[in-house]
Amino acid sequence: MSEKRHFSHIIRENWCKGCNICVSYCPKKVLELRGGKVFAARWQDCIGCRMCELRCPDFAIEIHEREDQNEVTRDSASVDYALPPEANNA
Repeated sequence: MSEKRHFSHIIRENWCKGCNICVSYCPKKVLELRGGKVFAARWQDCIGCRMCELRCPDFAIEIHEREDQNEVTRDSASVDYALPPEANNA
């Protein structure tokens, strides 16, 4: 059996309006709203379908497969929102 794949969630809280669309589309119930913003509460259950990313009308969430399974998931405090999203993929 193959090793479980892990995914990181980049959430731009400043862009999220709390519409709940991404939460509704997530088949594994990974996402929830906290304080009116989306939060990856059960990130380890993510299967990488990207339904949340594809359905978000504000482009506030990105899903990336983690190559290093021990990598710590970045939170929104570690992302510089003044830069374009592709610049934060270090």
